[in-house]
Amino acid sequence: MPVREGEDRWTGTELAEVRAALAAQITALEAEIAASATQIAEGDAADGAGDDQADTGAKTYEREHELSLTYNSRDLLAQTERAVQRIDAGTYGICESCGRPVGKARLQVFPRATLCVTCKQREERR
Repeated sequence: MPVREGEDRWTGTELAEVRAALAAQITALEAEIAASATQIAEGDAADGAGDDQADTGAKTYEREHELSLTYNSRDLLAQTERAVQRIDAGTYGICESCGRPVGKARLQVFPRATLCVTCKQREERR
């Protein structure tokens, strides 16, 4: 795996630990998404007959909030699965924009990173 100048190279153990942590996150996110889907479905099945406007508004807010959390979890799941795929393909740690190393320190803090700091800053300025 590529590293930035001055950083130690990835060891097999370090990479295995990152992959294992990502796999554990995938399992947790899948369980969280399934639980949210069940909760949303149960909320949709509720009758709501006789609710006043405040009750209806509160239920709608809760449902929208739950949907938002589920969408965020799905995005995080996709990013995490992609990181595992990049490890398996041997492209983990390479910036998808410029092709230079992302940096070992950055990946240890944020293992789903696909861009080096410079490219990420450029992206955020747009």
